[in-house]
Amino acid sequence: MTSPDTARPDLLSPEPGEHEPFGLLAPDGTASRPAELPDPGTRLSLYRHMRRIRHFDERAWVLYRTGRLGVFPPYGGMEASQVGTAAALDAGDWLFPTYRDTGAALTHGLPVAQTLAYWRTSPHGWAMPPDVKVLPFYIPIATQYPHAVGAALAEKRRGTRNVALAYIGDGGSSEGDFHEALNFAGALNVPCVFILQNNGWAISVPTRTQTRAVNLARRADGYGIPGVRVDGNDVLATYLVTSEAVKRARDGQGPTLIETVTYRVKPHTLADDPSRYRTDADNHGWEEKDPITRLSAHLLNEGLLTEDEDAALTREIEAEFEAALREADGYPEPTPAEILDHVFAEPTPQLRRQRAQIEAEEGA
Repeated sequence: MTSPDTARPDLLSPEPGEHEPFGLLAPDGTASRPAELPDPGTRLSLYRHMRRIRHFDERAWVLYRTGRLGVFPPYGGMEASQVGTAAALDAGDWLFPTYRDTGAALTHGLPVAQTLAYWRTSPHGWAMPPDVKVLPFYIPIATQYPHAVGAALAEKRRGTRNVALAYIGDGGSSEGDFHEALNFAGALNVPCVFILQNNGWAISVPTRTQTRAVNLARRADGYGIPGVRVDGNDVLATYLVTSEAVKRARDGQGPTLIETVTYRVKPHTLADDPSRYRTDADNHGWEEKDPITRLSAHLLNEGLLTEDEDAALTREIEAEFEAALREADGYPEPTPAEILDHVFAEPTPQLRRQRAQIEAEEGA
């Protein structure tokens, strides 16, 4: 056994830069690796997705305060982490979101009106569309990781090239489900991509308190799978890394863990007061790293976007949201018995009895 005095120094002291996340764009939009940038059409598409999901996030605040939306977990400032990962998927791939990943679900194709219905706790938002492979938003922490492995294993056994991608927060990486899923995925070599969004906070507990680990992507080493740390406020870098992981999965090379280093600028939920547990010093510098401002500056400087085109995009996104809001407002009021819908593919005898009881009480 090697003693501490003779241990290899690289095992005790990480090489300089080892913990630095991979990036392509500086906060001012300057490209550090121009040759690795996605094509112009992809860059514009990623920008549109980020603008679109931020508009949803901002309007959610207004709807909540006017009693037209339930408690909502905002993701403002994390758009690059969600868009850059979800946009790397194809329509046949599975997406397993946490409660904070509304932006990722919208990017993967979940309709805006149905998403509004979900956060209104309406049954009209409970069942995912059959052509959109998004699971309902997971409230329990980390349970979606083993589920994603199961879906990936099913796709592998069916002989498809479909991939499962699942999200988790930094706090979730301390849950048993996280470790069990990575071990399961590695042992079975399934086509699964794990996204670990390190946004600095597990509700009111900072990452530095819940773990001494600095580079959470290195947790992949213990399960024999690749782990990558990427700048989660750089949508181009996030998209590139995720695309490579998705390709590996499709080609039968197994799972990957991706840590996207970002920050939860907004509260934990719209009912939260983050000033009770974090300071201005905690927040310092993150507004300047805003992912949308960063890509906007890049696109404008490269001549890929004009101010007029940007303004037209704003109008397009606003019109889409207002049309979806009218659609959601037009959904009929749910009946009490609808709470039993979408629990099982086929109702169990117990559910049938419960439905009959509810309908009888309702008609009395």
